[in-house]
Amino acid sequence: MKVAIYGQFYHEDSGKYIQELLDELEAQDVEVHIEENFLKIINETEEINKKYPQFDTFTKIDNSYSYFFSIGGDGTILKCINYVRDTKVPIVGINTGRLGFLATIQKDEIKSMLKALSEKNYTISRRELLSIATTPKNQSLSDMNFALNEIAISRKNTTSMITIDAWLDGKYLNGYWADGLIVATPTGSTGYSLSCGGPIITPETKSLVITPIAPHNLNARPLVIPDDTELTLKVSGREDEFLVSLDSRLTSLNNETTMTLKKADFTIGLVSLEQESFVKTLRKKLLWGEDKRNKKQ
Repeated sequence: MKVAIYGQFYHEDSGKYIQELLDELEAQDVEVHIEENFLKIINETEEINKKYPQFDTFTKIDNSYSYFFSIGGDGTILKCINYVRDTKVPIVGINTGRLGFLATIQKDEIKSMLKALSEKNYTISRRELLSIATTPKNQSLSDMNFALNEIAISRKNTTSMITIDAWLDGKYLNGYWADGLIVATPTGSTGYSLSCGGPIITPETKSLVITPIAPHNLNARPLVIPDDTELTLKVSGREDEFLVSLDSRLTSLNNETTMTLKKADFTIGLVSLEQESFVKTLRKKLLWGEDKRNKKQ
């Protein structure tokens, strides 16, 4: 078995958990490959005591990998999809961060997680992605034109609103006067869209949500649409350019650009242990049902 390991940061006190993961993988005679920059971070610490092979930062992994381990939080998993892409290699999210809707495996569950993997006691949650195409074609979006959480359009270099005209399958929907517009997948519904008043959508729901950011027309509300809808967007405003973010990646586009958003032609698989579920994560992360009036003072 061959696995890839990726992380963005070295969180405080996470060294012992990284070492535990590496030791357990070695004990199982697993071939380990560590992302180049993350390996440099690991080697700069004194807590990790062995060197491991690495794969080049800018090389796509292939389907010879059994698992892609993400060490960090949800932001780290969003970065992982740049490597995984359409290989169908499942992502194992080990949460060393804070909230974590995607990275649901806790750092003190490494041994039990590896046992579950070896015994196939887990499920894979397939997550839809969004893709974007532009007319005229934009080079910065030609290769990395997909997002797991959301694609967001926002104003640039101005405090003035922008106008975002939207069409659904060629039919005119609305002109949003706002700071921006979010188009989120069910996975992204618990992120930026949620903070702007969007609904929570369960991962298996075949839908997308359009959520305006601080709309001037107050009757503009989040809209849930089928995920096979083709969404066309065009921006106008006082500035010549606006911003487009694909999860954590950001680029600028000219106002003359027409954007076409639709479901990507591949999915990402997230490993979920049998005792975990999306509704359990909601209760735990959003503190649903918690009431300090019921707690002893």
